[in-house]
Amino acid sequence: MRPGRGIGLVLLCTMISGCLGIPKNATAVQDFELERYLGTWFEIARLDHRFERGLSRVQAQYSLREDNGIRVINRGFNVQKGQWSEAEGKAYFLGDSNIGRLKVSFFGPFYGAYNIVHLDHEDYRYAMVIGPDTRYLWILAREPHLEPTILDRLVSEAESLGFDVDELIFPEHNGTDN
Repeated sequence: MRPGRGIGLVLLCTMISGCLGIPKNATAVQDFELERYLGTWFEIARLDHRFERGLSRVQAQYSLREDNGIRVINRGFNVQKGQWSEAEGKAYFLGDSNIGRLKVSFFGPFYGAYNIVHLDHEDYRYAMVIGPDTRYLWILAREPHLEPTILDRLVSEAESLGFDVDELIFPEHNGTDN
């Protein structure tokens, strides 16, 4: 092996594993039940990213894949273009399936962390999902709107984990039945 190639492989592995991490103060939920998590989730709040920029009425649909993975369909309405934008991905557990830590990919072999750090264990009505660091945050719910007291509690929890909650985007959900 050439001298530079070994360093390149180490850096690549570090970059890839860093994309699958979890922020140091965060813990993924235990006693996770995938069957109850499957279905449609509405995006209540998020931090800005180019892949969702300008989208409203954002929702995610989770279903089982034939390879025991999870099919992910993310969908949002682009108001400027007047059309729906949709992306299909796949997700797999990063270890035990009863812990809310998955890796998700929308771009070929590249995966990112999908860490469920808060979940309504009783009814699976709302969840908070974070990425490998404090730049990625989503608050999801089964309905297009979430009770203000629950939303406030989740935003406070995100802030305590080091997320810049002043930068949260709260997408509109008018006309979600399209």
